[in-house]
Amino acid sequence: MSTAVVLFTSDLRLHDHPPLHAALRACDQVVPLFVRDDGIAAAGFAAPNRNAFLADCLTGLDEELRDRGGRLVVRSGDAVTAVCAVAHEADARDVHMAAGVSGYAHARERRLRAALAREGRRLHVHDAVLTALAPGAVVPQGADHFAVFTPYFRRWCQAEIRGTLGAPRAVRVPDAVRSERIPSRGDVAGISAGLATGGESEGRRRLKAWLRGGIEGYEDGHDALADDATSRLSPHLHFGTLSPAELVHRARSAGGPGADAFVRQLCWRDFHHQVLAARPGASVDDYRPRHDRWRSGSEAEEETAAWKAGRTGYPVVDAAMRQLRHEGWMHNRGRLLSASFLTKTLYVDWRVGAAHFLDLLVDGDIANNQLNWQWVAGTGTDTRPNRVLNPVRQGMRYDPDGTYVRRWVPELEGLEGPAVHQPWKPAGRERVRYDYPEPVVGLSEGLARFKQARGTA
Repeated sequence: MSTAVVLFTSDLRLHDHPPLHAALRACDQVVPLFVRDDGIAAAGFAAPNRNAFLADCLTGLDEELRDRGGRLVVRSGDAVTAVCAVAHEADARDVHMAAGVSGYAHARERRLRAALAREGRRLHVHDAVLTALAPGAVVPQGADHFAVFTPYFRRWCQAEIRGTLGAPRAVRVPDAVRSERIPSRGDVAGISAGLATGGESEGRRRLKAWLRGGIEGYEDGHDALADDATSRLSPHLHFGTLSPAELVHRARSAGGPGADAFVRQLCWRDFHHQVLAARPGASVDDYRPRHDRWRSGSEAEEETAAWKAGRTGYPVVDAAMRQLRHEGWMHNRGRLLSASFLTKTLYVDWRVGAAHFLDLLVDGDIANNQLNWQWVAGTGTDTRPNRVLNPVRQGMRYDPDGTYVRRWVPELEGLEGPAVHQPWKPAGRERVRYDYPEPVVGLSEGLARFKQARGTA
């Protein structure tokens, strides 16, 4: 009886899963395997919020498999060693997995391919599982990737997104292969109080609700900080409980300006993945160096601590940072504002902010997190690297009546309307509760410091 191993990584679903589909088509049995990889933990990527969401996803995947006669096998340790051990136990000649984009994923695939080959086994790596379009599927003439989004978007829209696959009806797993206990959310300490629930069934429920009642207004409402007008599907995309290809097809079927705007955001995700696939070093190094002399020392450390705590004195920035800590998620406009404040106003290295986000974000993804931070910092793919987002103006534009700020910064609940964005003004200061801080730096001072450092003054 022929057997294959299917290694799940960031694709924790049964719907539209090409590696699983290929293994079931070719073999009588499969071993659905997830490895709690020591390399991920050693890199500091196994943060509490993602570990808790991951536990939900693994539990849900096991339940879905059991509904089809199978089960999930979980192992811990070095990924290559664990996969080879399971393949030996199951007498499996083939291992299927999704292609990754990070330097770590590429190295893991090379090591696994070589280790399996020494045992007479084969590795099959499937593209367009973690993204709608595979990195490298479209490239500009004379280059290995697109460095600017707009031309990539035009080519991406012209490319054919692969068709989607249904979930299997049955999955037969050999009895001989043992599994460790599947972790649960209760095993994880230090998670955010408002952390969302993970798992494929929850992701599909959210997708259904989004397509039915949210996507239509996405174009006009996605930047409104106080409104819950975004899909909140990013954690499910990160863990792969939803298929990016399926989301593109279903959004296009829904049609309309909102769907078009949503598909554009899915393309941004693919864009960052193709940049990182071509330039793995961009996860830690400047994609486009600006020769920045980032501030350090005690003053910068104190300002960064205030930023992390949501006590900069700039209400919309503080609201965003407090949402991050409470939910393990932040509105996209809030991400832009808080990142711009750290890198452009405080002039602190983007890597400091990116690391803090990865400590808390449930959707913390190397490609999207690091390259979005670089975009804001001006060291990435933004064609206007010196743009600065003014937190007061941005707050008044995207939270005009102050609802978002008052939700997360209760010290300012006595201020009405747009006055909440400038609590330092005399009329507002009298109504501020508790000890809301003065601004850590004046905006004009921060801007002058940034311009001088970048040589644009």
